[in-house]
Amino acid sequence: MRRWVSGLLLLCAILPALAGGRLARADEIDDAIAGFAGNFAEVEQAIGALAATDDAVAPKILEALADGRLRIGPDHSLYIEDAKGALVEARTGAAADPPGKLKPVKVNNRVRRAVEAAMGQLTLLSPDPGQRMNAADTLFRSPDPGRLPALEQALAEETDARVKALLEQARAAILLMVPETPDADKIAAVETLAARGDQAARVLLGTAAEKSSGEIAAAANAALKSIDRELAFWSGVQSVYYGLSLGSVLLLAAIGLAITFGVMGVINMAHGEMVMLGAYTTFVVQDLIRNAAPGLFDYSLLIALPLAFLVAGAAGVAIERGIIRFLYGRPLETLLATFGLSLVLQQAVRSVFGPSNREVGNPSWMSGAVDVGGLVLTYNRLWIIVFSMMVFALLILLLRKTALGLQMRAVTQNRRMAASMGIRTDAVDSLTFGLGSGVAGVAGVALSQIENVSPNLGQSYIIDSFMVVVFGGVGNLWGTLVGAVSLGIANKLLEPVAGAVLGKIAVLILLVLFIQRRPRGLFPIKGRAVET
Repeated sequence: MRRWVSGLLLLCAILPALAGGRLARADEIDDAIAGFAGNFAEVEQAIGALAATDDAVAPKILEALADGRLRIGPDHSLYIEDAKGALVEARTGAAADPPGKLKPVKVNNRVRRAVEAAMGQLTLLSPDPGQRMNAADTLFRSPDPGRLPALEQALAEETDARVKALLEQARAAILLMVPETPDADKIAAVETLAARGDQAARVLLGTAAEKSSGEIAAAANAALKSIDRELAFWSGVQSVYYGLSLGSVLLLAAIGLAITFGVMGVINMAHGEMVMLGAYTTFVVQDLIRNAAPGLFDYSLLIALPLAFLVAGAAGVAIERGIIRFLYGRPLETLLATFGLSLVLQQAVRSVFGPSNREVGNPSWMSGAVDVGGLVLTYNRLWIIVFSMMVFALLILLLRKTALGLQMRAVTQNRRMAASMGIRTDAVDSLTFGLGSGVAGVAGVALSQIENVSPNLGQSYIIDSFMVVVFGGVGNLWGTLVGAVSLGIANKLLEPVAGAVLGKIAVLILLVLFIQRRPRGLFPIKGRAVET
């Protein structure tokens, strides 16, 4: 009996306290909600107060505010508008029919940053590690000393090593902002940010170096020098990656030209338009798939590749049979004829598709990027590098292991001797021109993933393609590979120093000087016809 009485007395003592706590938190939420009716500063304070309550309604209200769906009534009541335009009470989530005219809650950049920081605080203790990482990163980029207690609590309870490292970095960013932080803790925070080593950490350390003195300023300056060295290294690596990406694009654009120029000696100024035809083929394929079978969009490039090869290859055979065959041995005439043909093809495409740029979408497996250290590898450029190497390997196999490749090499080395051995040089010429044009069409498929498709797409690469072919050695595929990669990397390494235009001019001057010393390029082909 005594136990029952004691329990009843204890319950009577606890219930008022619990009720008082709930009422106190309800009052805090109501006060915070009322603050959303004020000016920007009051809205910012209301965001912090709402996040401090840790109530389940806080994330919903803040998310609606960030999305521009938070409305306030004449009586300062908050409402959330859903995707269909219906309104619900922000406090209870019940359907609402508010009296009077509603106004959107005022938002500016400071309010947006406050929302980001508050959402970060609310998700610090989420069961999902990904949400905790995002919350820690948000607090790092928008450090707020008022969030430090919640961050300390999350850091004490965190078990995931990656999330804990991000939380420690966010804590270090906040500690550097608090003047009362002991010097030893600030120096430790500087070391934590130095270990992070990215541009965001550099900005925080630069601010700390300007506002501090003594050991803290010295530690911040030393950390800045270390980060600058690391960023310079990764910037160089990034430039090399961009150079490889540009080199792979140049390889795809030039490898077909190397075949036609090397075997036939034809200066084909319409080669860029074969690239353009491949890009527009990709656009047409994606447009048809979007309208007829959207589920196949991720396979659109795989469908476009053989079609682009066939379209551009057929155009190449038609050009050789209709124009080039009558101009062999007259390089100036072939240059003028193909230049005029390129203008005709450009205008024809403008008449069919219009003069404006056409956007070709990236499939899901070519979208996004991956971080490797301080290097950002975009998937579309990474796939283009891999694809260009695959095309190069297939062409090497075709030239080395097939009858057509043997005949092409024979015609390249000595056309008269090849004809006397029974090789139909005219048929080899047509197939060679078609092959080179088809490869250019495949290059257009790849280029459509990094550039907008336009009638002038091919003209952007025709001069660079000739530079690659001449530099590497006319008709030599290995020389084309080395020339494309070399010119691509040289361009990207010179761009940060001299700018894009001056960098290209410098590359051109160096190429001219090189050709004066080695007129036949890096890897000249050999044969009786070539030697004479």
